[in-house]
This record gives sequence, C-alpha cells and structure tokens, in this order.
Amino acid sequence: MVAFIKPSVYNLTTNHTHHSCIQFNSSLPLATMAQSLISKCSIRHSQIPKLSYPLSLSSSSTPPQFLSFKPRLPLFSFTAGLSSSSSPVTSPPLGGDADSTMDAVQRRLMFEDECILVDANDGVVGHDTKYNCHLMEKIESENLLHRAFSVFLFNSKYELLLQQRSSTKVTFPLVWTNTCCSHPLYRESELIEENCLGVRNAAQRKLLDELGIPSEELPVDEFIPLSRILYKAPSDGKWGEHELDYLLFIVRDVSMNPNPDEVADVKYVNREQLKELVRKADAGEEGLKLSPWFRIVVDNFLFKWWDHVEKGSLHEAADMKTIHNL
Repeated sequence: MVAFIKPSVYNLTTNHTHHSCIQFNSSLPLATMAQSLISKCSIRHSQIPKLSYPLSLSSSSTPPQFLSFKPRLPLFSFTAGLSSSSSPVTSPPLGGDADSTMDAVQRRLMFEDECILVDANDGVVGHDTKYNCHLMEKIESENLLHRAFSVFLFNSKYELLLQQRSSTKVTFPLVWTNTCCSHPLYRESELIEENCLGVRNAAQRKLLDELGIPSEELPVDEFIPLSRILYKAPSDGKWGEHELDYLLFIVRDVSMNPNPDEVADVKYVNREQLKELVRKADAGEEGLKLSPWFRIVVDNFLFKWWDHVEKGSLHEAADMKTIHNL
C-alpha cells in the first residue's frame, strides 16, 4: 500500500515535477515517515528536497491513504488529501516584542482559548481570548471580567492538594496555589448554568490537562460549589487577573501525572503545614509565593470550610447566591 501526504503551504518539487503528492511505502514505520516528511517540509521553499528513496516503492490497487499532521505550533501545516475545505493552521499574531518569548504551549492557549465574559452579577455578556482577558490594559480600560474556577481537592486523610504553577505560565509563574485554577471556556458544555454544570465540566477537563487525573476518578456531580468570589490582581506590569471565581471542593483519592507545561510541583498539606506555608510566604522565606486568589480563600474561608470537609458536611457550607467582592 502506498500512502500519500500532500503539503498545503510550501510547494515542494521533486525530480518528477508532475507529482503533486509525496508518496511513501506504508510498510515503513509511521514515525520514520513523519520524521522524513518534517525534515523535507521545514527547509526553505527555495531548496529542493533530495528524496533518499523512490517516490513510489510499491504499487497497489488499494486507494491511497492520506495522513494529516497538526503540530501544536507548526512552521507549516498539512491538510487532509480527502478534503479541500480544511483551513491551514496559522500561528496567532504577536501582540508585541514581549509575546515573542512566550512559551509555545502557553501562547497557543492564550490565543485559542476563549474565556466567558460576565458582569458583576455573573451574567454572560460575551467572550474573548484568554490573551485579552489577562491584559491589564484591557482589564482596566474595558473592565473585562471573566468567569473562572478554583478546585480544592482533598484526599481521604483530609489533606489538601496544592500545585506550584510552572515557570512558563504567563500569569503568576512558580507561585503555589490550590489544586487547580482555570477558566470554563466559551463552549456549549461549559456554559451550562444549571447546578454549575458548565463550571464542573471545565474543572474535570482541566484537572486532566494539568494534573493528569483521569476523568473517571472525578465525577462531575461530586464537585461541590461552595461560593463565588470577585477579585482583581495584577501579576506584573502587563498581565493580571479579573475573575468571578467559582470555588469547587471535592474529596477523592486520585492518581496523578502532572503536565510540566502547567505544573512545576505538587504536594498534599494538612492544616498546620498550610499555616506554615502562609507564614513563610509572609516572611519572604525561600522565595515562596502564594497566588492572590488562593490567599483570599485561605484568609476568608478555607479553615472553617476544612471543618466541613472532615465532617462530611460541605453542602451545609455552600452559598452560591452570594458573590463576595474581595
């Protein structure tokens, strides 16, 4: 069987210029085919690739198969040969010189993910890129407020799982915070208002993305929304947060496989260990910092809610009617 791969950006030529597709013998390992293809397509378009084997190594009456590759941040893109309607993947535009040094994964998420814009009463008013929602200039000039969530996951010993954000995070890199902090996106499954289902769906998705916790270990109906807070916090001169944050609690023993693009470290803490962590952050010891939203929850709610975690009475502490403007 022969596999064809059709370039969609660069016009590659070969010794046989009438070929519009590069052909590979499908008996070759897929990784070998992909590596060879990438090496051919990543050169400058003015160069002519030298194929190390004939374009067609075997003949077959079986229709050709078309393979499509879509790297996270491609220098080029491929469209499937069976469809002429596919749009090439393009890198998002740079917002300035500082953006050019942004980590590739974070930069992709900043431009591709769309947050849910809300008013101060949590009513949906629109949507915008994660990039725009975290620019302090836009936050201040347009009062951009977006919906967020913060998960507090406890194990069966009633210890709280903390994460240290990765060094490549655009906002608040390397700070320690609660288990998972992110945003429901502007998509149908995460806009569902009833019983905070959209936010719960987003939490399940992001716990898998960041910490590698399998979704089946975190049933959405076991997330308990306790409250909502509204806060604004600059990260540096350019970036910051302005969020209406849903606080979700869950008690589960889980397996983890943290994603280094998102998480630098994780650890479980009991009450006393968390108090020591707060003391060190206040004293500036060990360069330790806590995220502003986590610190708001610690200072105002967490330890009294911890009592309900241990008693199994979290539902009694829930108040989703009030939005605490902190």
